[in-house]
Amino acid sequence: MAFQILRDILSTCAISVVLAIILVIAQKYLNSYGDCKININDKRDVTVKGGNTLLASLSDQQIYLASACGGRGSCGACKCKVLEGGGPLLPTEKPLLSAKEQQDNIRLACQVKVKTDININIPEAIFNIRRYRTVVSEIIDYTYDIKGVVFKLMEPDKIDFKAGQYVQIETPPYAKVKQKTIRAYSISSKPEDDNLVQLIIRLVPEGLCTTWVHKFLKAGDEVIMTGPYGDFFIHETDADMIFIAGGSGKAPIKSMLEHLQVVGTNRKMTYFFGARTGKDLYLTDQFVNFEQVFPDFKYIPVLSKCEPEDKWCGRSGYIIPYIKEVLRDPKNTEAYMCGSPGMLDAAKQELLVLGVPADKIYFDSFG
Repeated sequence: MAFQILRDILSTCAISVVLAIILVIAQKYLNSYGDCKININDKRDVTVKGGNTLLASLSDQQIYLASACGGRGSCGACKCKVLEGGGPLLPTEKPLLSAKEQQDNIRLACQVKVKTDININIPEAIFNIRRYRTVVSEIIDYTYDIKGVVFKLMEPDKIDFKAGQYVQIETPPYAKVKQKTIRAYSISSKPEDDNLVQLIIRLVPEGLCTTWVHKFLKAGDEVIMTGPYGDFFIHETDADMIFIAGGSGKAPIKSMLEHLQVVGTNRKMTYFFGARTGKDLYLTDQFVNFEQVFPDFKYIPVLSKCEPEDKWCGRSGYIIPYIKEVLRDPKNTEAYMCGSPGMLDAAKQELLVLGVPADKIYFDSFG
């Protein structure tokens, strides 16, 4: 009886192994799509091996779409228009695409598989995105959970970006993390310093990339980044400017103000920075000093949870109630905001109520 049971178990295992081998062979041959052509903007054709995602296939051709989640289909950053050859819209794409986007053939490049010739449309600015080899030249502890990291560019050795844009960095495998991770971070240095990129990175509990930056990264390490990405940048008008940010959202605002310091401006500017307690404030002296640099600039930090040791005499609570105090002409005001979706949504609603036009509210969300 025992022998028969053992024989049945061995037979089942053998059959499973044979089926697994057959499946591997079938996948190799049945999923071999050969060479496929990607037509881009009806101007350029590239030939790739079929079977990979559109995002990865373009990356292999040094065409880099944004992908804050590293191609996992959770950020929605890699949207592009697929005119032909993309196959049916997948359930993994629908939650991140509006009804209008779906109607306009917008797809997530990380979810679309290149199985045949495909025709796509992407912004021309994508062709300015490059892959950079960099080396970490400095790591600065701003707070207990926020670091500034300076990357010196090696190849290429210069980057052309607009203040407010972002880059993506690659985290190599480390500790228990077995695969590389790609995450997006706003540039905090000014465009005029084109041989380096500074990022401000806040530690996120269990965050794959932020944990690596805070606990493993050190000066002298080489890091791969791509960029620049994004359409969050200063609009050249004479409108009043309101900046709103919290935490590491200070990064693009720092870049913008440092750039304006170089080129000069007479615009009225107010910067609200939200933090929990005094220990969450950083670079305060630099931003207060901007009040001496610009003819009409005010830096206003707001603490939401003052601690007794803060001995805080400034504004407290939330930023929202203070916005109306600085508005001079809502119709001629632009808002530049960076932070969590909750903060941005609340600030946007208040700005709209106060009369700031929706098309003059610009933001970079952490969401």
